[in-house]
Formats: sequence, structure tokens, C-alpha cells
Amino acid sequence: MENLLTGMEMTQQQALDLIALGKDLKANPSKYAQALAGKSVVTLFEKQSLRTRVTFDIGVNKLGGHAVYLDQTNGAMGSREDVKDFAANISRWADCIVARVFDHKTLVEMQEYASVPVINSLCDLYHPCQGMADFLTIAQNYNDLTKVKLAYIGDGNNVTHSLFIAGAILGATVTAVCPLGHSPDAQIMKKAEEIAKETGATITVTNNIDDIKGYDVVYGDTWLSMGDDTPLEQIKAKFMPFQINQALLDNTGIKHILHCQPAHRGLDITSDVMDGPASLIFDQAENRMHIQNAIMLTLINK
Repeated sequence: MENLLTGMEMTQQQALDLIALGKDLKANPSKYAQALAGKSVVTLFEKQSLRTRVTFDIGVNKLGGHAVYLDQTNGAMGSREDVKDFAANISRWADCIVARVFDHKTLVEMQEYASVPVINSLCDLYHPCQGMADFLTIAQNYNDLTKVKLAYIGDGNNVTHSLFIAGAILGATVTAVCPLGHSPDAQIMKKAEEIAKETGATITVTNNIDDIKGYDVVYGDTWLSMGDDTPLEQIKAKFMPFQINQALLDNTGIKHILHCQPAHRGLDITSDVMDGPASLIFDQAENRMHIQNAIMLTLINK
């Protein structure tokens, strides 16, 4: 594995190794305090961010490295300078490029011309760092990921895709419960299903919440993705039956809750369950940093 753009670059053993390293980074931070000493990581952001920006910046610092943040005030990639030239220039100075972009094609081009590892910190199709943070969080609560049943509820999006891919690689059961017309990308799901055939994982999509009775973990996301200008009232009518609330937990028997945030309390999730004993949401947010550090160490020091 030389880069991380989709998550499909990982073998099952590599994914398990990343989770194990993430656990050790979390438990023994002093052990890694100089692991990236003398190394620099450029973080490129086309899109707004809280968790991604903070976790990469502080994460690199905790490893003894230096993070350089670049937003679009320096000129939009592909506009002021070609993506090719961004990648070629940064590769001469930095040891890794982390990019949060609008279009996956930007990452593909960047990888082609970069001579250092490229990490996808979010694009329109994939969010692999999030997906691996999610399974690190699950692995802290369930010993055998092949027996875990994870239900994603909401709009089929980049997070859904990465849960499918990571779940398929790790041998888990992942079901997306989506309103009609909001299913995940069929081609990406097909790729996840092909991986699942090799690992024994189960990847499915449904619009019936009753299909996830007996599952272990339920996962939520915002109903409106960044940049989506669909009127909220229109979205509420379609998505409110898919809200994560206590009634859902009682009906399904699900024990744990994840949400990649930002969460819209009272819409995609209720405050009582987000702040309640079933919630792993803030562990999940913290684990973004630990798994990203594991990914950077693995790619930079390969």
C-alpha cells in the first residue's frame, strides 16, 4: 500500500494492522512522540472541516512532525496551478500529502504526479480515514470484527461507501438503510461485494429498518451533505422515519451508536441517545486522529 485513496488499496491484514497500530498509538502516545521527527505533511483543503483538519494537524504534532495547512487562499487546485504541478512541487518539500477535495479525480491525478504518499481525507466518493476510524472504534468494543453487524442509516454517500469497503475487507456485516432514491453508488457497492466474497463479509442495502433487528451498531450521518441546497423541510419529510433515537434502539436491540458528525440534534439523531450510554460518537471522533496517525506512519515509513 503506497497511498490511501479509496480504501481498496488495503488487504485484510493491512487493515487489521492499521487498527492494531491505532490502538497502540492511543494507548502509548509517548512511544511514538518522535516517530515523524523531521517529517512534514501538507494538508490540502478544498472543503471546510473541523475534525479532519484538527485531527491531522494535532496528530502530526503528536508524532513529532510538522503539518502545513493549505486552503484555497493560495489559489484553487486546477485553477491557479494544475493539480499536476501542486503534486510535483509539494513532493519536493513534504513527506506526505493529505487532501480533502470535491472530486475524486483530483486525488487520482495528484497520486499520478506525486512522489510521496497521498491520503484521501474526504472526496465526493470516499472517506477512507473515517471508515477506518469507525472500525477502530468498533474494534475497541467487539473482539471479532467478522461477527459484527453494522447498520448505516441515512443518505447513501461517501461515508457509506467507505463503511462498505472497510467492512468488506474486514469481514463484517454492513447494511445501509436508505430512503428510496438515496441508495449508495451501485458500482462502488459492487466492488465491495466482490471483496466480501473473498472475506465472508455481507454487504446489503434496504429501506426497511426492521431488517436491522439484532444488529450491534447503528451509524448516522447528516441528512444534507455539505453544499446540498435541498430545502430542509423536503428532506425532513423523507428522512425523519430514519432518525436515530431511543425508539430505534429499543425496536432493533442495537447496543452502540456511531455518527461521523457534524450531527444535527433533533434531526438525524436525538440528543438523548447522542449523549447517552450507547453512544461511541466522541470516542469515534478522537479515533480519527489515532487511525490517521497509523496510516501516515505506515505510508511514510514504508
